[in-house]
Amino acid sequence: MKFVVTLCALALVQVLAAADAPSLLDLPVKDIHGQTTSLKATKAKAFLIVNVASQCGLTGQYAGLEALHQKHQAQGLAVLGFPCNDFGAQEPGTNAEIKQFCSSRYRVTFPLFDKVHAKGPEQHPLYAALTGKGSPFPGDVSWNFAKFLVSRDGKILKRFDPNTEPDDAEITKAVESALAAK
Repeated sequence: MKFVVTLCALALVQVLAAADAPSLLDLPVKDIHGQTTSLKATKAKAFLIVNVASQCGLTGQYAGLEALHQKHQAQGLAVLGFPCNDFGAQEPGTNAEIKQFCSSRYRVTFPLFDKVHAKGPEQHPLYAALTGKGSPFPGDVSWNFAKFLVSRDGKILKRFDPNTEPDDAEITKAVESALAAK
């Protein structure tokens, strides 16, 4: 009997701890202009979070990310770009330079954020939540353009490899499913 009571008490403590944990949508982030905000402020139904870089072999994915954003924005998708210089120093620019590059070269209209660390000792709390032990898809980000699909309630739904193109059928299906969820 003591074992059952102890087991129930432990389960209750875990539930209460999880209830107090902030959603990754509430974590403070800075937009490309340096203003503190949160992902929740975008009021989207689903989020595709991507660590981006402008001097990478995968930089051309900006075009596909923008197309995905344009196609599904009205249904509630927010593609969110987080510049990252962790992989081969392929995002060395300032926020202003990054924004200029993205808008002039790829006509990016989806939200861009302040440069972050997606791994290592200075890892941003957002990426710690996306890749940490509590994530359904744990493990370090391996390169630029890793993608995470997150629901409106902050649940990590899917993780996509950097080489998975934004127009890949797997991404399209996952995005449409997330947008259809209530």
